[in-house]
Amino acid sequence: MRFDIITVLPDLLESPFAHSILQRAKNKGLAEIYVHNLRDYSTNKHKSVDDYPYGGGSGMVLQIEPFAKCIEQLQAERTYDEIIYMTPDGETFNQDIANGLSTKGNMMILCGHYKGIDQRIRDIYVTKEISVGDYVLSGGELPAAIVTDAIVRLIPGVLSDETSALSDSFQDGLLDAPIYTRPADWKGHKVPDILLSGHEANIATWKHEQQLKRTQERRPDLLND
Repeated sequence: MRFDIITVLPDLLESPFAHSILQRAKNKGLAEIYVHNLRDYSTNKHKSVDDYPYGGGSGMVLQIEPFAKCIEQLQAERTYDEIIYMTPDGETFNQDIANGLSTKGNMMILCGHYKGIDQRIRDIYVTKEISVGDYVLSGGELPAAIVTDAIVRLIPGVLSDETSALSDSFQDGLLDAPIYTRPADWKGHKVPDILLSGHEANIATWKHEQQLKRTQERRPDLLND
């Protein structure tokens, strides 16, 4: 799977992709992640890529021409299954979307900044718009890293335990059950006896009951969908 991420702040994405599961996926050859500096596609000598919005208003808007040059150059080299724009007014990202995108081949992610990007970029090139929540960040770089991480960990072979991703919260529409590790008794705070029993069927039943209880308490909306 290949990701091409277009941004005005490529250095901001250097660390998220250089550690842990994402780094492991790249080292295994299971994921390719390329970050492209939008300023490299600027049409002027000052390498600026933004301008004032038509119609007035505060903030600066990323121009269409640098994005178009970068997108079309990448499209000339390969076909993209999705061109995603990270935006607060997009579809709210969730596990179902991550699962669906994990079956794709090549994806391009556009990171907005300042006030946003020229609407024509969205109209002409973008195939999917994604939000990571009902709040506004300084740019789309961190959301792009979140989406990439959520997708890559689902690629077969990325996680050492193949069943790990399938048991994560939201995979079955529920939050995960409480989890524990050693010691079994820490200053009087004990691990539930059922988890120490070795009885797999009873443990599975307990975990499911805990999932339902935790979801009802914390995210009842998931049970009502």
